[in-house]
Amino acid sequence: MSISNRRVTVPLTNRSYDVVIGPGILEQAGSLIRDAGLNRPIAVVTDERVEELYGQKLIASFAAAGFSSSLHVVSGGEPAKSFATAEEVSESLAQAGVDRSSLVVALGGGVIGDLAGFVASIFARGIPYVQIPTTVMAQVDSSVGGKTAINLGAGKNLVGSFHQPALVIIDTETLTTLGPRERNEGLAEVIKYGVIADRSLLDAMEDVSQQSLTEIVERCVRIKASIVAEDEKEESGKRALLNFGHTIGHGIESAAGYGKLLHGEAISLGMRAAGWLSTKFAGLQIGDYHRLIRLLRQLSLPVVLQDEIPTAAIMERVFADKKFHRGEIRFVLTSEFGSAFVSEKITRTDLESAVESLRESIA
Repeated sequence: MSISNRRVTVPLTNRSYDVVIGPGILEQAGSLIRDAGLNRPIAVVTDERVEELYGQKLIASFAAAGFSSSLHVVSGGEPAKSFATAEEVSESLAQAGVDRSSLVVALGGGVIGDLAGFVASIFARGIPYVQIPTTVMAQVDSSVGGKTAINLGAGKNLVGSFHQPALVIIDTETLTTLGPRERNEGLAEVIKYGVIADRSLLDAMEDVSQQSLTEIVERCVRIKASIVAEDEKEESGKRALLNFGHTIGHGIESAAGYGKLLHGEAISLGMRAAGWLSTKFAGLQIGDYHRLIRLLRQLSLPVVLQDEIPTAAIMERVFADKKFHRGEIRFVLTSEFGSAFVSEKITRTDLESAVESLRESIA
């Protein structure tokens, strides 16, 4: 491993794994996988755009490390998180001779990570996989923690499994090929981490450079790793803190129609709603609420909900969400940036009011 690479361990007893972070380490992927003891034939799952950018470079790295590999390419975007695409990938793996002795590698953003991880969890009753995330969203959040899923019409991520990766390889140089919109939607998750765990991350959001992104990614991964280690499957409630902004955000994303809003854009609206509720029920200072909105705006993320997305449709998706237990609302609030808690005192009426508050412009 290069001296410039950073390594974070996700400690899960006999299923612990490393997250290796550094600029330009995609070319080391083969040796990193070999050094992790994953000596298996490799099936790479990716989308068309990422395959064009990085597919052959990754295949060459595997060949140099002595691995045989196959490439399985799907159409990108949130619609790919579906039963139809999961079946398409599974058929492709079977035709390529992938079996229980193989390894799946997810190369791409959060959609590919969720899809490939889900397929790996069910193919041949479960085979190991490696995450190689190429977007801010996937690098700071979704590639770590073992949540895999596809969507239903009724809601986001409603079919899935906990299936921890065997290794995560994060090449921060892949972020240079992102457009501003893709980059900024991923930074919404960094703001989330600043709100729930480390308020100094909010200061870092004031001026983000490519150089600072590697450190930001590592800090977010360390927070995520510690939370996952404490509450891998959301049983104690600790991991639920990662859902700040996601309850209403997922409802908006689903009601708008997958692909209209990027995930981080929907979460931006969800965080404004969660911040608004936090001022009402958790004592969050109004100045902090306005700072949250300012940071989101600075990243060109939406903070006002369009009228064409009805509140009733959002609420329908919210209550189909897996975050609810027996219909009981468990909502993440913050009383001050850097900490958060799960409240069971938020009512359906409160949620509806929070959604309606998003339609109001903020000066």
